[in-house]
Amino acid sequence: MDSAQPLADRLRPADPLLFVGQAQIRQRVQTLLSAPHLPSLLLFGPPGCGKSTLALLLAHARSDRVLRLSAPESGLPNLRRQIQGAEILILDELHRYSKAQQDFFLPVLESGEVTLIATTTENPSFCVTRQLLSRLLVLRLQPLGRDDLMTLARRGAEELKSKFDDAVLDILCSASRGDARTLLNLLEYAAALPEEERTPAGIGAALPEILHRGDRNGDNHYEYISALIKSIRGSDPDAALYYLACLIESGEDPRFICRRLIIASAEDIGLADPQALPLAVACHQAVEQVGMPEGRIPMAETVTYLALARKSNTAYAGLNAALQEVRTNGPEPVPLHLRNASTALQKQWGYGKEYLYPHRFPGAWVKQTYLPERLNDRIFYTAKDNGEEPRINAWLKAKKRSQ
Repeated sequence: MDSAQPLADRLRPADPLLFVGQAQIRQRVQTLLSAPHLPSLLLFGPPGCGKSTLALLLAHARSDRVLRLSAPESGLPNLRRQIQGAEILILDELHRYSKAQQDFFLPVLESGEVTLIATTTENPSFCVTRQLLSRLLVLRLQPLGRDDLMTLARRGAEELKSKFDDAVLDILCSASRGDARTLLNLLEYAAALPEEERTPAGIGAALPEILHRGDRNGDNHYEYISALIKSIRGSDPDAALYYLACLIESGEDPRFICRRLIIASAEDIGLADPQALPLAVACHQAVEQVGMPEGRIPMAETVTYLALARKSNTAYAGLNAALQEVRTNGPEPVPLHLRNASTALQKQWGYGKEYLYPHRFPGAWVKQTYLPERLNDRIFYTAKDNGEEPRINAWLKAKKRSQ
């Protein structure tokens, strides 16, 4: 093979038996290989998990007339010309195809003219049109596990005719984070080092950038922020700090993290600890002021506080209940006594009449109807017995009893 060819391409297997990883779908792949007809497929998974390799194995096992395209080179006129004579079409990075380009394939698939095998790193529910997605069998691939990565690393070292201790290969596997292509690129880089530097310490010093690889726009971006918020909601400060570290190390925009912390403080903590929201807002301002990496310090304080804070979603749940009422039955007219009488005519109509100004009464509270008449007995906010909320609710109940 051409030694200038990237190692990842040189190691791409032509035999399905040499395909590494994805044990969870191997039986389905075997079924596809032995079935009389190959359906159109969408292979969805993170970078370097074997999507393109699997697509090529499936395609070449069925036909010699295989065409592989990438989105940037494929305008509609080009597509029409290029697919002529192809039996199987491999589309890399389907998420980069426009809606018009994706729609182009609908009649082609309906007629059976071409079998499509597409790949994407993005969630197909959001990046593939509903019409095209309904015509594809989706196979989800996972990041490669440690054993699979070590298998590839040893194959790569053998191809490069380079010697590496397992401890060094293990470091490279950890740094690749389930991405075979990254692993093999790192292995090539390491193989170019003098042999005496191919030690755990030497690799760590020579490849510091491998510790800062991120996925700010892929599924991991949403999975880690979701895990952070759920750990805060579940009052687990250790898990919350871990996922915060994952986001920071991936290069996530700290402003995005802070915005999510503000939402969590209002949605999941709310009135159980009213100081949570001001703290989250202050954290956002602090990160804007000091920047990174120092901004991680107020972020850590805020994440820990939110995880340890008492939890209540009553304000959020109350709003959702009120929204449901409005969406179901429409907004009711505001009671006349709550309307501002801006003109003499409005005063004649009774706007503002009999409104009781609370500050004129003891404790700045007076019994008065605020909801529209039809909803007068509806309760949208129901207090929880948690944190500060019982104290707040007790005050309100005491005022109502005093009337």
